[in-house]
Amino acid sequence: MEPELKAKIIDGFTIGKNIRANLKLEIEELKKKGCVPHLAIIQVGAREDSNSYVRMKQRAAVEAGMDFTLRKEPESITQAELLAMINKMNNDPAIHGILVQLPLPKHIDEKVITEAVDYRKDVDGFHSLNMGKLVKKDEDPLFVACTPKGCIRLLKEVGCPISGQRAVVIGRSNIVGMPVFQLLNRLDATATLCHSRTKNLGEIVKQADIVIAAVGRARMVKGEWIKDGAVVIDVGTNPVPDSTKKSGYRLVGDVEFDVAIQHASRITPVPKGVGPMTIAMLMDNLVISAKRYFEGTRAPWTYLPIKPQVPVPSDIEIAKSQTPKPVKDIATELGLYDSEYDLYGEHKAKINLSVLDRLKNYKNGKYVLVAGITPTPLGEGKSTTVVGLVQALAAHLNKKAIACVRQPSQGPTFGVKGGAAGGGYSQIIPMEEFNLHLTGDIHAVAAANNLLAAAIDTRIFHENTQNDNALFKRLTTVKGNKREFAPVMLKRLAKLGINKTNPLDLTPEEITKFARLDIDPETITWRRVVDTNDRFLRLVTIGQNDTEKGMTRKTSYDIAVASEVMAILALTTSLKDMRERLGRIVVAQSKSGEPITCDDLGVGGALTVLMKEAIKPNLMQTLEGTPVLVHAGPFANIAHGNSSILADQIALKLVGTRTDKENNDEEEGYVVTEAGFGADIGMEKFFNIKCRNSGLIPNAVVIVATVRAIKLHGGAPPVSAGQPLPDVYNTENLDFVQKGMCNVVRHIQNAKSYGVKVVLAINKFTTDTDAEIELVRKIALEAGCDDVALTNNWAEGGKGAVDLANAVIKACEGENTNFKFLYDLDTSIVEKIETIAKKTYGAGAVELSDEAKAKIERYTKLGYDKLPVCMAKTHLSFTASPEIKGAPSGFTLPIRDVRASVGAGFIYPVVGTMQTMPGLPTRPCYYDIDIDTETAEIQGLF
Repeated sequence: MEPELKAKIIDGFTIGKNIRANLKLEIEELKKKGCVPHLAIIQVGAREDSNSYVRMKQRAAVEAGMDFTLRKEPESITQAELLAMINKMNNDPAIHGILVQLPLPKHIDEKVITEAVDYRKDVDGFHSLNMGKLVKKDEDPLFVACTPKGCIRLLKEVGCPISGQRAVVIGRSNIVGMPVFQLLNRLDATATLCHSRTKNLGEIVKQADIVIAAVGRARMVKGEWIKDGAVVIDVGTNPVPDSTKKSGYRLVGDVEFDVAIQHASRITPVPKGVGPMTIAMLMDNLVISAKRYFEGTRAPWTYLPIKPQVPVPSDIEIAKSQTPKPVKDIATELGLYDSEYDLYGEHKAKINLSVLDRLKNYKNGKYVLVAGITPTPLGEGKSTTVVGLVQALAAHLNKKAIACVRQPSQGPTFGVKGGAAGGGYSQIIPMEEFNLHLTGDIHAVAAANNLLAAAIDTRIFHENTQNDNALFKRLTTVKGNKREFAPVMLKRLAKLGINKTNPLDLTPEEITKFARLDIDPETITWRRVVDTNDRFLRLVTIGQNDTEKGMTRKTSYDIAVASEVMAILALTTSLKDMRERLGRIVVAQSKSGEPITCDDLGVGGALTVLMKEAIKPNLMQTLEGTPVLVHAGPFANIAHGNSSILADQIALKLVGTRTDKENNDEEEGYVVTEAGFGADIGMEKFFNIKCRNSGLIPNAVVIVATVRAIKLHGGAPPVSAGQPLPDVYNTENLDFVQKGMCNVVRHIQNAKSYGVKVVLAINKFTTDTDAEIELVRKIALEAGCDDVALTNNWAEGGKGAVDLANAVIKACEGENTNFKFLYDLDTSIVEKIETIAKKTYGAGAVELSDEAKAKIERYTKLGYDKLPVCMAKTHLSFTASPEIKGAPSGFTLPIRDVRASVGAGFIYPVVGTMQTMPGLPTRPCYYDIDIDTETAEIQGLF
């Protein structure tokens, strides 16, 4: 009679099966939220054991409902090719776990390969960062190697106590022995690590309450070594000859099972012990990775201290005195993964749009717009207020806050206005990089714009110098023996009603319709651009070389930020949307009156390629280390004058909160964005154009003013840049303040008409008196302003904007359910123009030129009348005359032209004598800008 078995078998197969069943339920819940865990395995070669292991992992992943990718590569693959494949998977946001099946061929360094896998996707737990964090008691690895994790899980599943127990681990491999030893230590076991050369191994094992054998030698651990009542986890899987088996062998463990079972209280069998748990723990690691990626991991925000000086130094001196944080640290604080941003040096990065998909289940943070009163030469400090407000919210009130601003053009930087990084102790750094090129987005806009301009003139030239058949043959391509249309040409065929894809099938009439755009040069609206104020390009003649065969025409240059491509960049919501918008840009009309689009010219795809990187918002920081997204720079008096929708959308998610967490006590953060020029220009376009495109609803508006600017609107003497200020601006004068508040009041009332809360920010100067400030406050509150706050962030940084920040926080309480647009899109173009002119500017009537009337009629026939209206008007007055200050009413607003930016999606009437190419003053800023040739430091920017 056989002796009664003492030990209970630890059924790893059943336990693993149950774990995987529960994981499947978790995965189903994740899928409902839009997250599908995805495991990617790379297998090099075709070893039969590797095939078997990969099949098991694939089967488990598929059964659990995961996505699974297997890349089977030949043994001849080079290490460089394998590394490139891993890097691609590292950067794929859809992949949550990467596993390289070991062993690898001898010509590939396994250590290099395992280290190449992103430690945040290292579901095998082999990366040195994960291994290293396991060793450090105050650190937690992102993943624990699957077999060690399975061993500990088995102990817990069978109720084996670990804390205070004596544990012996036999085997010191990086895959099992070392990590399981560290896990036991973490769980307060008294653990001993042994190996095949350990002296008196049997005596050591005899003292153990827990024995984990992972030495890889069949039956090395003798059964009589096992202490009575001990728990044995046998990791070994060793083949031994067995003629009764079809394979000729059977698997046994490292422990002498038939003897150990007489002493142990519990023991794992081989097989069906630890093996199934390894697969289960791999699935568990993958679900953890998917959840972590989906939910995001945000590090605590850190800030940079500032030491304000009196008097306040120049902007560039202040900027250079601060050492910025590495932008990588800012990205980490925001919860961005490495694959979600691209570094442009140490202090700039571009954020990939994939982050929007990952954070789609986040509730947006609060959305705040900063606008201003009608600008004056005195400067109201709108950009400085944006930066100071975000510094106050984040660095001083511990709120998550991101500023979203436009990229500055070289035009004002080298012209008269200077840079746009803010000022004093509230600016964006590095301010030199912010104001000069940044990551090249404006240059990409110019390249795309000018490619389209070249395509227009090129097409006219070739149509004028070739017959229909020659033109058609050159437009279509021959591949092999087959003539084909380029994919973009199929759009033109569809537009013409030609339902054919084979060029040989077209009739002669269809060939003519397709090949000849027949552009009327007199109707070309597309201009070339350059990012420099160059007045002598306002009217040019092109085509004067003999090679152009007399096809000269007059045209103009615009500044790059006035390009419709820039407006599209600011209003697009995805790469696909940008491709469609660029394709439908209308550049001219045919001689029969048909609109000619970018895609008719076949260049829409090429423009998108040039803009591929520019579509990604740029990440920078303020002087106090708070994050800033810099993206797009459309002219505010020509285009809509706001930074990009994509930057706002990303920022709102980055400061947002999870919507699918129970008892979520996270606090929403704030996104502060700026509208160009006065509120009658930038704010009106923000609401009626940008918000229509984005679907975002603002929570509050901040209107920025200074007592000095208010006095100018009240009739105080004119001022000129660089000239001494008249005494009235440095002494108390309540009369001018009283009269000038009419401008502030109109802006407040305009903002309130959209159903939003309004806070007036008064940028305080030392010469402002208490009586003047109190008068401004009184009139503003009587006009319906929700709050008034003084700011001194130019001199003090975020500390000087804390009162404003508190007022904004209060204004943003609750949800905005009262928001409304100024006009309905179904109204006519004329009605929209009149609504803006009368309700926003205070005009009594609108006067349309004959050209404007003709354009409106044409655009209405083409179906463009449902687009919003973007008024191209001077920013210096509510009227068409820059000299008229205050808040005039009853005047007539002249509309001399009406143009269509169909790709951007708006009609823009031209008010008065607007210029789309600024000129340089007598003394431009470039006189002061230079470089230290020893240190390469830039001097003179402001």
